[in-house]
Amino acid sequence: MGQILAVVQEKFHGKQWKEKQIRKITDRVFDHIRDESSDSRDGLTFEDVYIAVLCVFNDINKHLPGPHHDPPTKDKLRSLMKEYDVNLDGLLNREEFAEFIRKLTAETLTAISQSLIIALILAPTIALMTKRATEGVPGVGKMVQKLPNSIYASIITLGVLLAQKSTEGCE
Repeated sequence: MGQILAVVQEKFHGKQWKEKQIRKITDRVFDHIRDESSDSRDGLTFEDVYIAVLCVFNDINKHLPGPHHDPPTKDKLRSLMKEYDVNLDGLLNREEFAEFIRKLTAETLTAISQSLIIALILAPTIALMTKRATEGVPGVGKMVQKLPNSIYASIITLGVLLAQKSTEGCE
């Protein structure tokens, strides 16, 4: 169990790991959108940025746990694009785009991190702390006490994950 928590902490809570993953996504999307574009500019136009943001949020919703996250409106994207267009050419180059996406996804990634902390760290800890409380429950108490801690914590964690998943559709 300790090894799993160490891997989870390294993968999901390491700031460098998160930054690296965001950069991989932004570089891949930037290259894809620029290659699809018919002109040979070094940056992305507003239309390109809008499509890129939709792609990034699609990846986030597809690959990361938690509820669905809607991309920002076109008006918000326009104002943010002006803010991150450092050289004022109306285009976002690779570095400007990376900073733009980092700012745009900060809240979303924080929400996902909090959800993972609850599901993968707090749930097993609370399960093990409350295992003793089940001793007095007729029928269930003896069965729970016979289960190894790792299996009991895994069952409770699975239940928490299923509960989180079932509430996603309600939001």
